[in-house]
Amino acid sequence: MSKPVAVVLLVVLAGLPAAALAHCDTLDGPVVKTARTALETGKVNPVLAWVRPADEAEVKASFARALAVRKLGPQARELADTSFFETVVRVHRAGEGAPYTGLKPAGQDLGPAVPAADRAIGKRSPEEVEKLLVDAVRHGLHQRFERVAARGQPGEDVAAGREWVAAYVPYVHWVEGVYQAASGAAGAHPEPAAEKHAHGEPAPAHGHGH
Repeated sequence: MSKPVAVVLLVVLAGLPAAALAHCDTLDGPVVKTARTALETGKVNPVLAWVRPADEAEVKASFARALAVRKLGPQARELADTSFFETVVRVHRAGEGAPYTGLKPAGQDLGPAVPAADRAIGKRSPEEVEKLLVDAVRHGLHQRFERVAARGQPGEDVAAGREWVAAYVPYVHWVEGVYQAASGAAGAHPEPAAEKHAHGEPAPAHGHGH
């Protein structure tokens, strides 16, 4: 991954609302998609990848109940599917240290980053995501830099100096946060589902004391 792409990751994560990051609780999100396929195929193992080992028994029990109830008819099938989806999403969210607030309808506005990230996997190419991220970091950098550059550094005019400081502080904090993300110092979504993480969790506090 090129340096600009790595650098932009924190910017995109920090700029997205928590709801966009938590697309795992939507009916067209990856967790429910996996659960839906499991019910159709009768194979639960792909779903277990989304939960901690300690939660496998609960998910397997819910899966077995859903398969049994689905045989009772179309209405029972729908209720069984929804119950299983709710269980898997709730358990997955708990493993992230995030609250479960119910299943969200399909078609949620997730912003541009999350859909692009998912499309990249399907295309087996990160090009679309790379362009999105590089454009975002370039825009964010120039916007913040120009706010500082347009003002004079503190001098005899205290009010003007404070305006410069008010532009300088967020600029430097933003640059520092991006650098930490690129160098691996900032918090990130862990690879294994078994590890604790939170959608939208802010990066750890750092030592730049503005």
